Amino acid sequence: MLIDSHCHLDRIDLTPYDGDFARFIAQCTAAEVTQMLCVAIDLEHYSAMRQLIDPFPQIAVSVGVHPNHEPAFQVTVAQLVELATEARCVAIGETGLDYYRSSGDLTWQHERFRIHIAAARACGKPLIIHNRDAGADIIRVLTEERANEIGGVIHCFTDSWEIAERGLELGFYISFSGVVTFKTADALREVARRVPLERILIETDAPYLAPAPHRGKPNSPHFIPLIAAVLADIHGMTLPAFAAVVRENYQRLFNVPFA
Repeated sequence: MLIDSHCHLDRIDLTPYDGDFARFIAQCTAAEVTQMLCVAIDLEHYSAMRQLIDPFPQIAVSVGVHPNHEPAFQVTVAQLVELATEARCVAIGETGLDYYRSSGDLTWQHERFRIHIAAARACGKPLIIHNRDAGADIIRVLTEERANEIGGVIHCFTDSWEIAERGLELGFYISFSGVVTFKTADALREVARRVPLERILIETDAPYLAPAPHRGKPNSPHFIPLIAAVLADIHGMTLPAFAAVVRENYQRLFNVPFA
């Protein structure tokens, strides 16, 4: 039984499934993906995302606004906390900083990040952190806002061991995506080797970042075994044993029932 701890199911192209989301989920189930976390990137489509996943109890959700999303108005702590009271909502995010796609005066991005941390602390739910070329500032903001008191996960980790270590010191988990399967990812695989097993999560970030040998194609949670196999090998474990560890980590962090 495998877990996809970060995917965007409302962004999946359902054309190959004749527009049938249930058929798509059946494919994931056939790949033994028993739990998924559908991560929000804006509030405009949040209600539709909730309706989409509602018939499928194995799918949890988060609520948040992606650092690259620029709505007309800044999200508030109250908005996030209100939406997070739903039982299916297990986390706040994704949130963080992105210096790759955004440039110029990013004060608004830093403010939004701090708002999300405040919301997580207010509602007692962990954070999902997005980091693109901003590792040092992310650690600084997490420290200043006492995010260690709530914890969370740095998702799709691609940064250095130094940033991973700082995140671990703050009580965060480290999640690896299909990037860890790429031929050019030797340095990232070394980071993954050093992360304690009890702090590792895995994700697809579907429909983005498909693992090898599907790189460049649409991603899906049913590819999670490819990512898990690479990380199991790094840690010298069988795939079932590694999957069991990750499942326990996921359920511990996000306080979801055991499948």
